[in-house]
Amino acid sequence: MSRFRSLSIFAMACCATILFALPAAQAQIYRIGRAAGERDLAAWNIDVAADGAGLPKGSGSVERGRSVYAQQCAACHGARGEGGLADQLVGGKGSLATAKPVKTIGSFWPYATTVFDFINRAMPYNAPQSLSADEVYAVTAYLLNLNGIVADNAVLDAQALPKVRMPNRDGFINDSRPDTANVACQKNCRPSSAAQP
Repeated sequence: MSRFRSLSIFAMACCATILFALPAAQAQIYRIGRAAGERDLAAWNIDVAADGAGLPKGSGSVERGRSVYAQQCAACHGARGEGGLADQLVGGKGSLATAKPVKTIGSFWPYATTVFDFINRAMPYNAPQSLSADEVYAVTAYLLNLNGIVADNAVLDAQALPKVRMPNRDGFINDSRPDTANVACQKNCRPSSAAQP
């Protein structure tokens, strides 16, 4: 073996050793951060499933929602959800099969719980997650009312919201591919094989 080839192999071995050791060394040098605890994770665990799993305590009426919407939402979505700077939220019934479908809460969304989830995590646009659970329930109730889905006197909470039947609930089809049809384990779940040592 030539001397040059021996030196090249030695240099590559040294570089590989340094590259593999570098991340561990950096973590020890900087000592930044800490392990996330249960309270840390709970603050991020705000997702709401289609069946209502994850909905928080609280409630909101259509009447209260009208007030919150006027203060927090109307500037972007219009006084009655007709659209403006941001998307239209009301109307569009019967338009999905046309050349120009209007996808709104009342015409397109399949689950009322998804409306709550989106408002809760992303609205208002200038201050996401700033609304209380009661305010999110109220705005959801108001928007569902504007779309003719719930009555004027409706009050929504974690029990009532999942029972709301959206007009386009059956407008989506199940995807039969095995990688998309899995149902997440909810109770007594086996540890993932990837998590085992």
